[in-house]
Amino acid sequence: MRIPAAPLHPAAGILATLSFFTMFAGDFWRNLIGWPAYLALAGVLAIANVVWIFVARPQLRFRKWPKMLLLFVLLAVASIAWARYQGTSGPGGHLDVTLGALALIAAGVAGLAPALILTQRQLAAVVGGALRWVLGLSLLFELIVALVVRHPVLPLVRVAGVDYTGKLPGAFYWSRDQLLHGGQIQGIVGNSDLLAMCALIGLIIFALQRADGLSRPFWGWFWIALAVLELALTRSATVTVAAFATAVVLGFALWARMRGQRGRGPIYLSAVLLVVVVVGGVLTAWHEFTALLGKEPDLTGRTTIWHSVIALAQQHPAFGWGWLGYWVPWAEPFDGLAVRHGVQYLQAHNAWLDVWLQLGIVGVVVFACLALTTLGRAWFMAVDRPIVDASARHPFTALTLLPLLVFSAQLVQSLAESRLLIESGWALLVVWSVTTKASRP
Repeated sequence: MRIPAAPLHPAAGILATLSFFTMFAGDFWRNLIGWPAYLALAGVLAIANVVWIFVARPQLRFRKWPKMLLLFVLLAVASIAWARYQGTSGPGGHLDVTLGALALIAAGVAGLAPALILTQRQLAAVVGGALRWVLGLSLLFELIVALVVRHPVLPLVRVAGVDYTGKLPGAFYWSRDQLLHGGQIQGIVGNSDLLAMCALIGLIIFALQRADGLSRPFWGWFWIALAVLELALTRSATVTVAAFATAVVLGFALWARMRGQRGRGPIYLSAVLLVVVVVGGVLTAWHEFTALLGKEPDLTGRTTIWHSVIALAQQHPAFGWGWLGYWVPWAEPFDGLAVRHGVQYLQAHNAWLDVWLQLGIVGVVVFACLALTTLGRAWFMAVDRPIVDASARHPFTALTLLPLLVFSAQLVQSLAESRLLIESGWALLVVWSVTTKASRP
């Protein structure tokens, strides 16, 4: 697979940036223009990315395709045949599963096109550009709500069938007007956890670009500071843990760079021991750990959802109920499955349980292989000097750490959110899977 180094055409840059912006801020579009218009926009972007691939004609060799990624997508598509839902599309819910598979492919194409065509520097530029728009507009939006509107704001286009009268749960609001009241801000994405993850990924990209001298000092530090500010204002426990884990991974990667390829035994041993100690400590002192994060032991109702999902997954353990991605609230068994304080949640709040529910143990095994192979390639991409030819290697750059750091954060997030399977989470997983495979000799 050849990744050209030619300058990025402005139209390609706009398409890639808009695609990633839409993946990160899907709820912005849905709250602003409604679901039908959003789906039309997403469809247009998916088609445009497919056209981009055909126009650019990247050199594709089968051995450079990540096989586990292809297998997971094929399994999701194949699950249309054994779908077991009961919904508006009739027994089995085959239409719902077909739409779920199409959504998976559409989000994947948004990551596939830039992964095949762009250089690593260009890729960081378009993803970072999309996140600058998300973070900048989010703070501006919250400032307008706090200083001008001065009360919580509902979506401009309401979801059909949802009762917006009376006292509403906080999750119904686009912004809860918390910027000047000490609460968690939600930004244009309408969710503090999602905004926090955007801030964390943005912080990683902006810091690596600054370290490589790819951004001007003032603007580089400006966006780093803005990402840190919004990360603090969201006060997301999940992303706080992801940030600490990413910092630890960064420390191990820099240690590995210093040790060289033949002296990494102590690094791997230390990493294994650290994981064992941390996991053991968290499980032993669960109540203290959750209290430290400002959470109840049930993690804001997540454990109740997990128990319900496990019970459903055990009914069809091998191949699952069929791939949906986001749960569809009108189909059994999701209607009323995960309701908390009047809000119906449409995910398992754990990507691994969601895969088990939808694609069974077979899906979990394939997904685990996809995650582990991607993480492994990202590690060696980060810690090994890039080869120039048979006798020379490039010096280390900060950007080669990007897949490892962002994907590590995503994996931690996957323990409490299912975002890795949809929209920006899935698009980025496709990017890391494809680019790390292409970088291997």
